[in-house]
Amino acid sequence: MFIRHIIRIPTLYRGLATQAGPAIATPATLHLKTGQSFFGKSFGAPRNIYGETVFSTSITSYTESMTDPSYRGQILVFTTPMIGNYGVPHNKAPYNSQDVGVVLESQNIQCAAVIVGDVAEKFSHYTAVESLAAWCKRNNVPGITGVDTRAITRLLRDQGTTLGRIAIGPDAALPAPDASKYWDPSKENLVDQVSTKAVYELNPTGSIKIAVLDFGAKANILRSLVRRDAAVTVFPWNYDFNAVRDQYDGLFLTNGPGDPAHCMEAALKLRKTLHEWNKPIFGICMGHQIIGMAAGLDAYRMTFGNRGHNQPVLALASAGSIKAGRVYVTSQNHQYALKLQDPFPAGWEPFFINCNDSSVEGIKSTAESGKKVWGVQFHPESAGGPLDTIEMFSDFVSECKAHKLSLGHTVAHSMETTVEAPLDIPVKRVAVAAAA
Repeated sequence: MFIRHIIRIPTLYRGLATQAGPAIATPATLHLKTGQSFFGKSFGAPRNIYGETVFSTSITSYTESMTDPSYRGQILVFTTPMIGNYGVPHNKAPYNSQDVGVVLESQNIQCAAVIVGDVAEKFSHYTAVESLAAWCKRNNVPGITGVDTRAITRLLRDQGTTLGRIAIGPDAALPAPDASKYWDPSKENLVDQVSTKAVYELNPTGSIKIAVLDFGAKANILRSLVRRDAAVTVFPWNYDFNAVRDQYDGLFLTNGPGDPAHCMEAALKLRKTLHEWNKPIFGICMGHQIIGMAAGLDAYRMTFGNRGHNQPVLALASAGSIKAGRVYVTSQNHQYALKLQDPFPAGWEPFFINCNDSSVEGIKSTAESGKKVWGVQFHPESAGGPLDTIEMFSDFVSECKAHKLSLGHTVAHSMETTVEAPLDIPVKRVAVAAAA
């Protein structure tokens, strides 16, 4: 009898932990500008939208992907058959923690819509507070389930990222809109939509001062810097860092959505920084592209981009924790990449290359240049995805500290922590007046 009750406890617990989502019955249709239509059922917000249809091969971390600002304006197709089975957590971090105020990658869902093969109507996770459908509805984001996501993915892989429209309810039965009606988010400066509008600080008592240009920063980028005891000041994407650069020990350029050509203003300002400033600089994703453009490289639009948590990259050079000749599995989300030019601009060299499509995954300043500048197309901070390259944040912070010491300045005792076991150190969000 006692053994029987023990065996039943896990079943009872799962029953208590599993919550039902809303019933799904409303018809929904995905129309692609290239003429194909896919019919399914609606979940989330019952609204029609336009966007750029892309696919992600991520198996987990749908909540992190959907809150990543780099997905702004995109209809996100998940290749994993079932999405939503572990629900959605409360997206607010405790004030007295080593965090930036959110659990996920931003405060709200950033993608325009989501498409899944099978949305979980029940969820089970100890941190979950609502279903994927309820979360989407609360954020006014539509979703489609019950469609052949494999067919959609194969189509996008072959013909490239495609503009799309989601029609819900009675509109789902209407013919596809005229090609001229489709909205192309790449024509807009999406970075300007997601970047901070005001300068602010995190962890102001950190041992080194890092300036961050926000092109649409994922929260885990800021967490990764703060956890390494950096005092972080976040600036809008087009802020003239050169006006305040002498106050900082390093510069970081974040990820962001859309076409980097819209951010040429930032690239030109960075070019001046690269010529006149010798402190460490690190860029990720859009930040990597901005560094490349400032160095003289061109960016181009890929056929379908790389989105997922399983992209292998080969290191072509060694720097810090990165060893030449090794393959690292990375998290990625981008439509644009830097061109591999021959010869490379003077003072620069390729750092990583994608093992699947040979696209440029990283660049760095050469040893002869006397500078410490890196850019990577992938996301070392993951969230979600592998942590193969997470120590690149430690490398960057270490270089900033070393340069500070070389100038005769002292570095306060480090409160650096690991990502896996962060200390409970207050992170204060303090507004800073912008320079004139």
